[in-house]
Formats: sequence, structure tokens, C-alpha cells
Amino acid sequence: MLSRTVVSVSAVSSSSSTSPSRILCKVNPTIPKFLGLKGPSHNFTNCTTWNKNLNLSRKCNTRMENFTTKASAAAQPLKNADELIDSVETFIFDCDGVIWKGDKLIDGVPQTLDMLRSRGKRLVFVTNNSTKSRKQYGKKFETLGLDVSEEEIFASSFAAAAYLKSIDFPKDKKVYVVGEDGILKELELAGFQYLGGPEDGGKKIELKPGFLMEHDKDVGAVVVGFDRYFNYYKVQYGTLCIRENPGCLFIATNRDAVTHLTDAQEWAGGGSMVGAFVGSTQREPLVVGKPSTFMMDYLANKFGILKSQICMVGDRLDTDILFGQNGGCKTLLVLSGVTSLSMLQSPGNSIQPDFYTNKISDFLSLKAAAV
Repeated sequence: MLSRTVVSVSAVSSSSSTSPSRILCKVNPTIPKFLGLKGPSHNFTNCTTWNKNLNLSRKCNTRMENFTTKASAAAQPLKNADELIDSVETFIFDCDGVIWKGDKLIDGVPQTLDMLRSRGKRLVFVTNNSTKSRKQYGKKFETLGLDVSEEEIFASSFAAAAYLKSIDFPKDKKVYVVGEDGILKELELAGFQYLGGPEDGGKKIELKPGFLMEHDKDVGAVVVGFDRYFNYYKVQYGTLCIRENPGCLFIATNRDAVTHLTDAQEWAGGGSMVGAFVGSTQREPLVVGKPSTFMMDYLANKFGILKSQICMVGDRLDTDILFGQNGGCKTLLVLSGVTSLSMLQSPGNSIQPDFYTNKISDFLSLKAAAV
């Protein structure tokens, strides 16, 4: 497996009037760990110094989630499920488009999960959807008739809180949330102060001559996730925090273009909310969900898993499969969600999983066929 690593840092300014020559760079705090380098955790440092030390050549706006690419041959159809199952210890499953669509369970999922557990495989469920907390997702699994514990669930709402804990985010600072209840619950469990969320969904700005919108100067991070209550008030408030509060972090739970709110069609995803802030702040976010490797590293450390012993199963090329490839795992694409076979085999697609199949219940039929 060949991989190429590119360091990611985000160009930021403490105010909109800062001259280009005095732009500061916020070094992605997870990058030094990935590269085995010593560097600041979440402080600001002069961009020129880090360009010299890490030979960055002024690549200050590269997105975190794109720092690894993989050169690979075309994906192969999964023909022998037993061979893949025996080659790994852990299966990480995406949820939307793999386990369910909207609130409808995909055929054959319970039997497939039961079979994998009976063979001693660890199962982990990772979702970029930040609208629910791990506890709330546990209830959804239960409603769908699936026996999944909270410890096996990792949502991007949890990842946002876990990331802030990993960098020792000051407890006297606040987090402004553009998102739903899941993020608020995970921040509360982690002991962080927060404001915003659904509560700001009904707020409006009455633009009058000379109107100046105030914002909390103690906000040290803005977390943006999928938000069905998204409005202009939130965009302006979050933008002011990011642009005017010194050192304020801009964190995205994910940049998914679409999501499955129902099983009837695709809906605009969290990336549309994140994009509004990218446009207004002229900054790139630090992404904690897939395909960033933050969650993969967290899982590997928590469970003591070798990444080479993991198979990532998902329906999206640019999040799930790239997430697995960035983490050095085996990858299986299922065609039960966003990605079609024609999209996978398109000449313009450069992301190739190790294997692909129609749905995860193919594990059962392909296993039987191989016997």
C-alpha cells in the first residue's frame, strides 16, 4: 500500500484587518502525533517557522481530511466473504446507507451482524451524523431491533467533544454550536460550556441602520454540524466568534454533501452548513468526522486494535472508504447507499476500495456460495 502524507494547517487571522504578512497558522494538533513530530497542541505559531521546520511550502489551507491519498488498483467484487472475515478482527460499519436508510433497516442486517459476532468479530458503528449522541443512537439501534451497546457507537457529535478533550480545551472557554441536540449532549457529558444549538433556530436579526450584533468573547470554539434549524443568525454569530475571538477554533463534524433523512431521496448534508462558514470566514475547518483519521486513531487506541486488522464498511467513497484508507485498513464499499456501481467505476473516480458488494447481507450468501 502506497501512501503520501501532506501536513494540514489552517490559515487564520485574529481580525479581518490583519495584513497578509502577519497571518498566523493554527497547526492541526493531531498532525504532529501522526507524523511523530514535536509541535504545539493547539496554540498559534508563526506560519513561517513551521513552514521551515516541516517544509510546508506555504500549503496553509490544505484540508485536514485530505492529507492522505492512496494509489490502488480498481476495486474487486467481493467473491469470498469468508476470506475477508477471517483476515480481520474488527469491522467498522457506517450507519446511513449501510445499516439503515432514514428510519428503515436494510434487509439482512440483523442476521449479518449476528453471524459476525458468532465468529468472534468486534463490531463498531461510526457515523458522521451529529444530530444524536451515542446514547440516542443506542436507542435508534434498539428501535430497529439491533442489539448494539453504546460503547460500540461513535458519532461525529462524540468526536467533536472527544477532540476538544484531547487538546485540553480550556474549561473556562465556551463552545458555540451550530447543530442539533447530539452535539450539546456530548459536550455536556464532557464537561464543556456551550451555547447555541436548536435554541438559536428561532432567532432572527432585525437589520436596522447602525445595528451591531454582539457575541460572547469567551467562545473559544465553533462546532458546525448538520442542522435542520440553520439560519442567518447562526451564520453571523458563529462567523463573529471565529473571526474576532483570538484563537477561536473552527471545527466541523463532517463535510458530507448529502444525507439520508428519509429512504425516498437524498437531502443536503452537513457540508452545506460548513460551507456557509468557509465562505464567511475564509477559513477551512478542522474536521473530526470521516474521512479525518481522528476517530480511527481514537478507536484503535481505545480497543487496542491494529489498524491492519480492521475492515471499514461504508457506502461513500469520499468519507467511508477514504477514512479506512487513511487509517491503513481494508475497505469494503456497499452499493446500498450513496454510491452506485457506475460512480465507482467512473474514470473520474480515484478512490478505489479493496472490495465492493451490493449490501452487507451479501456476507451471508457469498459465505454460503464459497462453502
